[in-house]
Amino acid sequence: MQNPLLTTFDEAPFSKIKNEHFKPAFLQGIEDARAEIDAIAENSDAPTFDNTIEALEFSGQQLDRISSVFFNLNSAETNEEIQKIAQEISPLLSEFGNDITLNEGLFKRVKAVYDQKDSLDLTVEQNTLLDKKYKSFSRNGANLSDDKKKRLREIDAKLAKLKLTFGENVLAETNKYQLHLTDEADLDGLPEGEKEAAAQMAISKGKEDGWMITLDYPSYIPFMKYAKNRELRKKLSLAFGSKGFHNDKLDNQENVLEIAKLRFERANLLGYKTHANFVLEERMAETPEKVHSFLNELLEKAKPAAEREFKQLEDFAKKLDGIDRLEKWDSSYYSEKLKQELFNLDDEKLKPYFKLENVINGVFKVAENLFDLNFEEVTDVEKYHDEVKTYRVYDNDKNFISLFYADFHPRAGKRGGAWMTSFKSQWKRNGENVRPHISNVCNFTPSTKSKPSLLTFNEVTTLFHEFGHGLHGMLANTTYPSLSGTSVFWDFVELPSQVLENWCYEKEALELFAKHYETGETIPMELVEKIKESATFQEGMQTLRQLSFGLLDMSWHGIEPTGITNVKAHEDEAFKDTSLYPETPETCMSTAFSHIFQGGYSSGYYSYKWAEVLDADAFAYFKEKGIFNKEVATKFKDNVLSQGGTENPMVLYKRFRGAEPKVEALLERAGLLQS
Repeated sequence: MQNPLLTTFDEAPFSKIKNEHFKPAFLQGIEDARAEIDAIAENSDAPTFDNTIEALEFSGQQLDRISSVFFNLNSAETNEEIQKIAQEISPLLSEFGNDITLNEGLFKRVKAVYDQKDSLDLTVEQNTLLDKKYKSFSRNGANLSDDKKKRLREIDAKLAKLKLTFGENVLAETNKYQLHLTDEADLDGLPEGEKEAAAQMAISKGKEDGWMITLDYPSYIPFMKYAKNRELRKKLSLAFGSKGFHNDKLDNQENVLEIAKLRFERANLLGYKTHANFVLEERMAETPEKVHSFLNELLEKAKPAAEREFKQLEDFAKKLDGIDRLEKWDSSYYSEKLKQELFNLDDEKLKPYFKLENVINGVFKVAENLFDLNFEEVTDVEKYHDEVKTYRVYDNDKNFISLFYADFHPRAGKRGGAWMTSFKSQWKRNGENVRPHISNVCNFTPSTKSKPSLLTFNEVTTLFHEFGHGLHGMLANTTYPSLSGTSVFWDFVELPSQVLENWCYEKEALELFAKHYETGETIPMELVEKIKESATFQEGMQTLRQLSFGLLDMSWHGIEPTGITNVKAHEDEAFKDTSLYPETPETCMSTAFSHIFQGGYSSGYYSYKWAEVLDADAFAYFKEKGIFNKEVATKFKDNVLSQGGTENPMVLYKRFRGAEPKVEALLERAGLLQS
């Protein structure tokens, strides 16, 4: 029977794909892509943009589709067999990637086109593609001697495996931990809905009685926020904070050290001072020095506010419960209590207004009002799990825009967090505009026997955030797949996602979807006001936390790491200017910092804050003209969302906004400007 992954398919044929199909499909896909590459490299015609750069851009498309299906499943619906295949396949893909960038004949042709670029009549997008293709060779070893090329291949194969192992360990640690409680008094303070979810979790884990708390966010966060039992909060917090840090077979300390050192060696091989220097050359920030000065400028502004807020929290905990020393496991609990006292705002009061289906419809409505998009739920699209919802997206003229998959609840085979991805890119060829298949994956509170899935306000903003990335993918309208959608400079990629979060705080937007799941009543204005008032609650502390992650990332990647022998000691040093709580020797963030050791955020974690400056400045423009102003929305769609990586992001941003972004917009929104 034919391997479904080797057929020509538009929508991923999930029902036909079995695990045993993956490896043969990859091997065949690599072989076919290699033949395409060889044909380009060995072409006897003189190198041109069409026969070399464009041919290269559209090569290996079948392999790309196989990869997108497989690696998306490895994140959202994995199992031991898939993880084993990933370990076997990743080095092969890394090797094949090296075979392309280290192919001398191919590089010669690319360089020949690049050297005559000034005399070619290229569009802006073609110019960007040519630059990108040339750099993909020059920045990945095409100019190295043979022995150095050999070493580069070894490093890349090793890194591919290490990153997978790192992620597998984190997922296994998350799934392994279970806090089984049989005394109801231990759940004191927990809202009824959370108790019910914990009882349901216990049953699903094979326990006939009691309640189960896990390290998945929808279980972990409510417990840390509401449970009165301080000892249990401590136990859970230490378990969460020590993932990959137990000196056992799931330990990630050696993986962290090895990844950092191999990345550094790789950057040196390529002529860069550090991994961060290599990465940032292709980012808006450009250099590690600029990133440090950006982070430190914000640190200077945020630290006094953070220290004031921490003192306020300490005093509050002492007054309320006689707590003499505030610890990390007290943070969420007393912050929530203080927030309730200051604003009389409790997540439990808000949740009934945020039924998942209503929030989904709300974000669709916002997209319709801004960008003329219509979402139609369909049942004829195959999916990889029953929980996935599928939609076809059209514009107002009934043109097909995108396929959209949405997968919202935690499962054993799904990694934590929330992300946007794609099963198929957008591009234009032979007069056809090929539309993308986009997916949002989250881990939200599931429904229980008595209640539908009701989101916390934080989950609402997460849904809007990921959907912002989704829009960047859906509205893509470029010629080349590698410049399409979210294929932009990494410190620009968070702008569409972060800007969309702003609508969650606006009355005009909330009235579209924030309706009580039982009564249908629209969220009362006083709650909307409280949401807005509390938006800057502990903003100094939140900013410090984000900056600490950015500084930790740069501490691993912006220096020579060869002298680092102790992961925890190194991390403590990186955190010294941003820590407020007493240090806990049992915990370590680096060993579970998947963003930088498994995902694509190495030397890039600062980009969340960087993009916040862009998003605050961009949203200030919407606020000035009206949050559903069509003219501003169209400028954003035409200059940012649809343009992908076709031009320098600052050029695109200025075309939308008319000027460069101002850091003051962020400081003002965050309440960090001292008057």
